[in-house]
Amino acid sequence: MAEEMAGRAGETWDEIVVRVLKANEVKLVAYVPDKVLAPVIKRLQADDYFTVISPAREEEAVGIVTGAYMAGLRGIVLMQTSGFTTLANVLASLTVPCQIPLVMMISERGTIGDHQLGQAIVCRTMRPILETLGIEHFAIQRLEDVEFVTDRMIKQAFTTQAGAALIMSPLLTSRGKKSY
Repeated sequence: MAEEMAGRAGETWDEIVVRVLKANEVKLVAYVPDKVLAPVIKRLQADDYFTVISPAREEEAVGIVTGAYMAGLRGIVLMQTSGFTTLANVLASLTVPCQIPLVMMISERGTIGDHQLGQAIVCRTMRPILETLGIEHFAIQRLEDVEFVTDRMIKQAFTTQAGAALIMSPLLTSRGKKSY
């Protein structure tokens, strides 16, 4: 495993994420389509290791991954910031009190270069919701941090049976691209 996690020169953030998910035996991916997370979603869909499901809403994605965990399968939910803001009830009434290690990857919208007012408003609510519910979270801003943070957050979630949110900052996902 140490060799798998050693990193490879020239890897993109999405390649690293896929490799780390495999190393942590995360096999189920439930996502709501998102332009920012599209590179990792495409890689996951192309890899037979993963079962990839695209429900209509984020709450459904949480339900799918939660049910799979109860059956012994590790999963992750991928979404954008505005989708996360629809989850307060399911997190507060299901995953947190039942100690379900829900791992979430959230593309951070409404900040740095995103000039959509609605995105900016919901972005301001994400961290306070995570903090109020006691869900560990970390914003990944640099390519060199993707492997370490993703690996450790997944391990922490499953070891402590508590949720974890990987916030994918535009400093990571939008480098070299035009703004939203």
